[in-house]
Amino acid sequence: QVQLVESGGGLVHAGGSLRLSCVASGVTDYIHRMGWYRQVPGAEREFVASITTAGDINYVDSAKGRFTISTDNAKNTVYLQMNSLKPEDTAVYYCNVGKYHGPGYSYDYWGQGIQVTVSS
Repeated sequence: QVQLVESGGGLVHAGGSLRLSCVASGVTDYIHRMGWYRQVPGAEREFVASITTAGDINYVDSAKGRFTISTDNAKNTVYLQMNSLKPEDTAVYYCNVGKYHGPGYSYDYWGQGIQVTVSS
């Protein structure tokens, strides 16, 4: 099992910055991907960014050029640096980790979510 704890959310004015952190604990062997999703009420959870152990990084188009995902493997931590924040970035942000539980079988773990609010 993997436990995920997010931190760093809060309220910021448009144009400001926040840095989200997510620490993975438990049996963290075979984690191959870490990332972030977000969700607003009434909408589906949306992919934001991910990074694999191979170094592949992906962003949703709206985050490109503003958000940066990174990891500290020694600390089993993934970060999301969010700059030039917009009101439409307001959401609950969820940490997501993919871990192999067998050949070709990956299971997703989720954090509890952390609120990010961007005021106009």
